[in-house]
Amino acid sequence: MKPQVIIIGRPNVGKSTLFNRLVGKKLALVDDQPGVTRDRRMGDATIAGMEFTIVDTAGWEDDDAETLPGRMRKQTEVSLEGADAALFVVDARAGLTPLDNEIARWLHSQKVPVVAVANKAEGSTGQSGVLEAYSLGFGDPVALSAEHGEGVADLFDALWPIIGEKAEGEESADEPSEEELLSGPLKLAIVGRPNAGKSTLINRLLGEDRLLTGPEAGITRDSIAIDWQWTDPQTGDTRDIRLIDTAGMRKRAQVVEKLEKLSVADARRAIDFAEVVVLLLDATRGLEHQDLKIASHVLEEGRALMIAINKWDIAEDASKLFNGIRGALDEGLAQVRGLPLFAVSARTGKGLDTMLHAAFEIREAWSKRVPTSALNRWFDDALEANPPPAPKGKRIKLRYITQAGTRPPRFVVFGTRLDMLPKSYERYLVNGIRKELGFDAVPVRVVLKTPKNPFSK
Repeated sequence: MKPQVIIIGRPNVGKSTLFNRLVGKKLALVDDQPGVTRDRRMGDATIAGMEFTIVDTAGWEDDDAETLPGRMRKQTEVSLEGADAALFVVDARAGLTPLDNEIARWLHSQKVPVVAVANKAEGSTGQSGVLEAYSLGFGDPVALSAEHGEGVADLFDALWPIIGEKAEGEESADEPSEEELLSGPLKLAIVGRPNAGKSTLINRLLGEDRLLTGPEAGITRDSIAIDWQWTDPQTGDTRDIRLIDTAGMRKRAQVVEKLEKLSVADARRAIDFAEVVVLLLDATRGLEHQDLKIASHVLEEGRALMIAINKWDIAEDASKLFNGIRGALDEGLAQVRGLPLFAVSARTGKGLDTMLHAAFEIREAWSKRVPTSALNRWFDDALEANPPPAPKGKRIKLRYITQAGTRPPRFVVFGTRLDMLPKSYERYLVNGIRKELGFDAVPVRVVLKTPKNPFSK
């Protein structure tokens, strides 16, 4: 279950406005007059991947228990039972009142961790109220403007130590889990220039002449998908694979016939459909510029990429060739260094099982979701080891990071003055994610985002 966070405070301090801010919708009625909220209202809240249930409560009033305000207060008291945290909201513009102090004394007698929130703190008028809130005894108050969306990052910082471990985002009901995605057939596309041996390689894997092959370039026109079962010699497991053969992809200037244009377009669609793409090189021709263009396209589409050097059985000066291709790949595809590189032979079967075993491993990394707690621990360590620069004396503040998706892994970094962050520091973060969090040579997307007001439009 998601952790539960209760909003508590006297009437008209902005509890329902904060509730609406955190759920991202205007679910709770909001008005200038006090006492609009009477019943508890629950909603699903998310701050940078930290998911929790937020509960809006009636304003706390010091009335007889039998009156309507008294019964509303009783509901608020009951709501605290089983809660993981409480947000005690005060009005920074009005300052503390005797009722605020009474609520604070009651909260100190409870066992629930409390975060003091000084709402309406925008501008200079709220500063004195924020300073007053220190006297409540709940540590550093969070200066916030629920109406304008300011201070939500600070609220994340305050809540994370309390509910972070329990609030890691779960897969939505409509989105397959990581286990379900990895249990399905591996969608493996074989791409490359004409006559690199793509169809011959697939025939070798299948153990039959399933695809037409020959010395002529460009025999394959359609992208052919073949369902197949492979037994991993390393584990003995039988794994399902959907092999996709594609047409050879020549330089765009050389593609003049309409049929070849359609074939190349079909090959590009096959890349979009695939999970892992094997770029097949010809050992007798080495790495050419067109190979790098194909590789770049695969990475731009966010697919997991592997490189296989075919015709290894007839390669000359094999060690020099392998090291040369390795260096050229790292230089030409600097955004993803260390791509898996294999020496194979479609004619003899050399290296094919090793390549397929690695394809399942790279799909696992491509589908991986890092727990929010581990992700933010890494993020804090990365910032401590190499703090962001301060161009022209202006401090760039990186607040937190969340994983927005998988296949390919996508991350969002929140902070301030992110438009001034150098590209070199972005590369530092991407390389750290890949190296420290187990993404190896998988394409990783990092987006920089400054929190905005969702109601601005």
